[in-house]
Amino acid sequence: MREPIKIIIADDQRLMREGLQTILDLEEDMIVLGTASTGKEALELCRSLSPDIVLMDIRMPEMDGVEATGLITAEGLSAKVIVVTTFDDDELIIKALKAGAKTYLLKDLPSEKLLAVIRATHSGDIVLQPEIANKLVGRISGPEAPADISAEESTGETLTGREKEILALMAEGLSNSDIADRLYLSRGTIKNQVSVIYGKLGTSDRTQAVLLALKHKLF
Repeated sequence: MREPIKIIIADDQRLMREGLQTILDLEEDMIVLGTASTGKEALELCRSLSPDIVLMDIRMPEMDGVEATGLITAEGLSAKVIVVTTFDDDELIIKALKAGAKTYLLKDLPSEKLLAVIRATHSGDIVLQPEIANKLVGRISGPEAPADISAEESTGETLTGREKEILALMAEGLSNSDIADRLYLSRGTIKNQVSVIYGKLGTSDRTQAVLLALKHKLF
């Protein structure tokens, strides 16, 4: 049996922390190492406990979730950050993703979807919630789009039709397995094509690939 996914919950609301922990403790493949009520506490727990996943709120005292995420990324800590918040403000979404968050979820999503995202993120098959991707379309591809979402710039001219199709499905929030089922291809084929897409876009991150695709209107 594989080791359980090690998780830290960071939220300033005790009820939310306890609720999430109750849900996660029911899963055989997950274990909550600890909880934090501030971004500073979350960072300290990441340093001392080396979790696989951090469920990170945005608005917290002492240090907010965006700053904590940025420091986790800058220090090269093992934790992959999943933002879980009530705030769907475009600026906050972009700041969190730029800081290194792997995906951004709204707290009204079903618990089974949260569990699926945790498992997908842990395995490297990161997905972007469709509602969040849709909100970013206008923000990223419009005239006020920020120029520094990624260090690499790409027009996507070298992407094939199939690669653009896969990118579009990634933006819908589909995992590699879901894309394979949708396109009647093997999971290995999709995994290889996603790697090729990363190479052409100059990134190794699924969320950043989707952001670039939206920014450059690649589909």
